[in-house]
Amino acid sequence: MPIPTPESGPLAASASQTAGPYWHLVDFPEWADTTRHFAGKLPSGERIVLTGRITDGAGAAVGDAMVEIWHADPQGEYPDPSGPPEAFQGFGRCATDKEGRYRFMTLKPGPVRGTGNQSQAPHVALAVFARGILYHLTTRLYFEGEALNATDPVLNAISPARRGTVVARETAPGTWTLDLRLQGEGETVWMDI
Repeated sequence: MPIPTPESGPLAASASQTAGPYWHLVDFPEWADTTRHFAGKLPSGERIVLTGRITDGAGAAVGDAMVEIWHADPQGEYPDPSGPPEAFQGFGRCATDKEGRYRFMTLKPGPVRGTGNQSQAPHVALAVFARGILYHLTTRLYFEGEALNATDPVLNAISPARRGTVVARETAPGTWTLDLRLQGEGETVWMDI
């Protein structure tokens, strides 16, 4: 069978909405702990656990996803990638388990300087990679009860009815939980970054 060319007639478009049936997750479980680089004393700041569950549009667990996080340090500064390896990196990666759960150990970020004199509320950037998703999904995790949530420009750009889909709740001392819904009712607010 000859290979179609523009001269031989219309070409069939390939699907653009999926990463294909060959999704393969490369997981290094130690990357779920952003404090792993410290051989001794951790920098000042609150050590926390970030956890949640990823579900699809039908509410079923997504047990083969990967979540990445990136955030500022407790002083609100983003890490310098060329800095010393024992410095706080602010980056983590975690595979979900069969129940769609993810879990990170990290340091709670501080407020980040924004434009002008305005500070952004402490937050964590999240990216979700999974079978059936061509491009990763991106959102932010905010912490319930933070005073700066009331004035954070990104959080306040989200309609009040959907804002709760990006606000983590403290479900145990030092454990913050944010469930992520890929689509459907209660869908997480995904950001086009």
